Amino acid sequence: MPASPADSPLYARLFGDDEAARLFSDSAEVRAMLLVEGALAKVQGELGVIPAESAAFLHRASFEVQIDPSALASETAVNGVPVPALVAAFRTACNAPYHAAFAHWGATSQDIMDSALALRLKRLIELWEGRLDGLLAALGALAAAHADLPMTARTYGQVATPTSFGAVVAGWGWPLHAQRAALAVLRPALLRVSLSGAAGTLSAMGEAGPAVRAGLAKALGLDDPGHSWHSDRTGITALAGWMASTTAVLGKLGEDLILLTQSGIGEVQIAGAGASSTMPQKQNPVGPSALVALARQVVALAGVLQDAGLHRQQRDGAAWFAEWLSLPQACILTSRALGLAQDLAGRITPDTVAMGRNLTAGGGLIHAEALSFALATRMPRPEAQAVVKRLCREVEATGTALPDLAMRDFPGTDWHAVLRQGSLGQAPAEARAFAAIAAITKG
Repeated sequence: MPASPADSPLYARLFGDDEAARLFSDSAEVRAMLLVEGALAKVQGELGVIPAESAAFLHRASFEVQIDPSALASETAVNGVPVPALVAAFRTACNAPYHAAFAHWGATSQDIMDSALALRLKRLIELWEGRLDGLLAALGALAAAHADLPMTARTYGQVATPTSFGAVVAGWGWPLHAQRAALAVLRPALLRVSLSGAAGTLSAMGEAGPAVRAGLAKALGLDDPGHSWHSDRTGITALAGWMASTTAVLGKLGEDLILLTQSGIGEVQIAGAGASSTMPQKQNPVGPSALVALARQVVALAGVLQDAGLHRQQRDGAAWFAEWLSLPQACILTSRALGLAQDLAGRITPDTVAMGRNLTAGGGLIHAEALSFALATRMPRPEAQAVVKRLCREVEATGTALPDLAMRDFPGTDWHAVLRQGSLGQAPAEARAFAAIAAITKG
């Protein structure tokens, strides 16, 4: 197994994501850095920081020059960053020494790399927004269709009270709706240009520095923070927190599906479930299991990214390197989790027969709470609870259904109907409320 299964030809379809991975390829990084260098030259030419003719040449060359990332590897290993080798290769490829001398004027490696990262993260967030919208729409449709379908709710792994399948789906969807909204808050903290110079003072550009930064932000479609942020990694740590929270929500969906499809419960069917190499009867919940594993890995990587936010002084190579080691993988795995969850949402079918069977299993003890509250309208609640406890023990001893025992001891009421009608509470309403919100979610 390779060091990164997401990059493996064998495992990539399980754990990888082609659309996200393209944003974190070497070629994508080099191309983004060249775009930043070209935009920087163009803005500096407009403001008179460098000759206008050279600026126009460099801006055009940044689109035309092709640089092989592998050719930068040796110098990157020595310098710790690829930008010195990139700038040297760019200047050579320009074949115009006078103009090339003005490339990278007054910037530092981190300016170029952080700005290039922001460009790629902008596209990544757009990808996530689209997938979240699709996932929410699928979950909303599922919740609406099954808002009134009763099933067993479970707490601590034990039968609790009835709920509806639509409400369970809404429970998966509500936090995803909140995470979708959180992306809008994340954008300005993350999608910002970096232009601060060697030590964050922007001294090489003189008084024109702030104007160059503002112009570069506009040219790249990023925000201008108005200050240096080399050692301020709060945008990255906020992204890490978002990825951890989002994949945890998706992992919870996966955990629930594993339990709902397990033998003895079987309340959900997943089309296209996985096969066993030796047991022909198996329908393994591979997709839900992958969601759980992806969530656990992203949460762990998010911890590294949070720790990497501890930058010493004005620049910190060690913390920055830790960020590089973890961020691409976390982003790719988060993308895979979102895409996988969207796919799963379209393949889920509730098994109404199994749900009905499980609701009536155990002699109707699932209705114990509802019966105690119904009886509390006739007697003090402590007395009603004591009565229901006694009836529950009788159910376990004799196998007689709880509603039947209630009809014996409190005749004149169809307790089957009463408990069935009042058992779902607000579950259908919550399912429909989520479905309505999911139908209009667009940022």
